[in-house]
Amino acid sequence: MQIQSHNVLDTDKIGRLLMKLTAPMFFGMLVQNIYNIVDTIFIGHYVGSDGIAALSIAFPLQMLTMGVGNMVGIGGGSLISRLIGGKDQRRAERALGNSICFSIIVSLLLMLAVLPGLDFWLKLIGTSEVVMPFARDYLVIIFSGTVFNIASSVLLMLVRAEGNARVSMISLILQSVLNIILDAVFIIWLGMGMKGAALAMVISQLAATIYVISYYYTGGSFLKVRWRDFIPDLKIVKSIFVIGATQFVQAAAMTISSLFMIKMMANYGGDIALSAFGIIQRIMMFSTIPGMVLGQAMQPILGFNYGAKRYKQALRTISLASVTATVLGLVAFLVLFLIPEPIIGIFTSDARLIAATSFAARRIFLVLPLFSYYNVGQLVFPSIGKAFESFIIAVSRPLLFITPLILIFPHFWQMNGVWLAFPGSDFLSFLLVVALLIPLIIKFRKAAVANNAPEVVN
Repeated sequence: MQIQSHNVLDTDKIGRLLMKLTAPMFFGMLVQNIYNIVDTIFIGHYVGSDGIAALSIAFPLQMLTMGVGNMVGIGGGSLISRLIGGKDQRRAERALGNSICFSIIVSLLLMLAVLPGLDFWLKLIGTSEVVMPFARDYLVIIFSGTVFNIASSVLLMLVRAEGNARVSMISLILQSVLNIILDAVFIIWLGMGMKGAALAMVISQLAATIYVISYYYTGGSFLKVRWRDFIPDLKIVKSIFVIGATQFVQAAAMTISSLFMIKMMANYGGDIALSAFGIIQRIMMFSTIPGMVLGQAMQPILGFNYGAKRYKQALRTISLASVTATVLGLVAFLVLFLIPEPIIGIFTSDARLIAATSFAARRIFLVLPLFSYYNVGQLVFPSIGKAFESFIIAVSRPLLFITPLILIFPHFWQMNGVWLAFPGSDFLSFLLVVALLIPLIIKFRKAAVANNAPEVVN
C-alpha cells in the first residue's frame, strides 16, 4: 500500500531533520522539567522535607507506570516508523489504533494492581511512619489517574513516530504550564499539600491527552485514528509487545532496584538522604534532557531509514545523535560538579539538606557525559526492532549493575557508597551499549556498501 502523501522523515538531510525534531522536543521537555522543578520547590517550601522524601518513596512505583507507558509507546512507535518507511500506511494506522487501545487496558490493570495494596507497597519500600501519610496522599490520587498518565505518555511517542515533534512539544508545554498553575492553586492557595500536587498532575495529564486525541481527529495528522483499528490484531500486538516488553522489564527491574536503593538510603542516611535524593531526581531529569531528547528524536528517523533499507542515513542518524548528546552531557556535568549549591538552593533553604544534596550530586553525576551517550545508544535497538539487544540493555543496568553495586559499595564507604553506585552502574551500562553497537554499526556499513548508498551531505 502506498503512502498517501510525503512524510517529513523521507529525506537524506539527516542533520537538518534531527535538528527539526530535536528543537521542539527539547523545548517541550525543558518546560516539562521546569514544571518538575517548580513542583518540588512548592513541596519543599510549603510541605517540607518530608514531602520531598515522599517523592523519593513514590519513585519506584512511578517507574513502573513509566515502564508501562514506554512499553506501549516505544513498541508501537518503533513499529509505526518502520511501517511508514516500508510504505505501508494502512498497517501503520492499524498499529496506531492497537497501541492506544493497549495503553488503556494496561493502565487499568496497573491501577487495580497497585491501589488496593498501596500501604503494603509503601511498607515494602521502607517508608518511615513520618513520611508514610505524605506518600499515601500523593500516590492514591496519582494511581487513580494512571490511565491519563500512561495515555498522555504513549500518545506523545506515537505522534513522534510519524515525525511530528511540534504537536508533542505543544502537548508537553500545555501539560507543564497547567500543572504549575494548578500547583500554585492547590498547594499554596488551598493548602492541599501532597494531595494538591497529585491532583494538579492528573488534571494536566488529562488535558494533554485530550489535546493529542483532538490532533488525530481533526485531520492534521499523517496517520488517522479509526475505531475499527482499536480491534486487536494479534500480529501487531505481538510486534508491539516484543519490542516494548523490554521497556516494561527495565522499569520492573528499576522498581526492584529502587526498593534496595531506598532501603540503603534510609539505613545509611535516614530521611535526609531520601530528601536529598528527591532533589537529585529533579536535577537528574533536567541534566539528562539532551540525551533523552536526541535519543527520542533519533528513533523515528532511524526506524524510517531502517525500514526503507537506507543504511547510510541510519548510520548518520546514530552518529549525530550520540556525539551531540555526549558533548551536551559534558557541559551539564561541569555545571553540576563545580557549582551544585546554587541549583540545589532553589529547592530548599535547609542548609543541612543543601550540603547533603551537594555531596550526593558531585558523586552521582561523575560520568554524566557517558550516561548521555547511553541514553541515545539504548534507543537504537528498539528503534529498529531488535528485541534481544533491547532486553539485554533493559535488565543489565538495574539488575546486573546498580543493584549489586548499591548493596556492595555501602559496606566499604557507607552513604558515600550508595551515591557512588550510580556512576559505577552508568559506566558499566555505557560499556555494554558500546559493545552491542559495534557489530550493528559494522553490519550497517557493509549493507550500505552493498546497496551502493550515496554519500549524505548535510
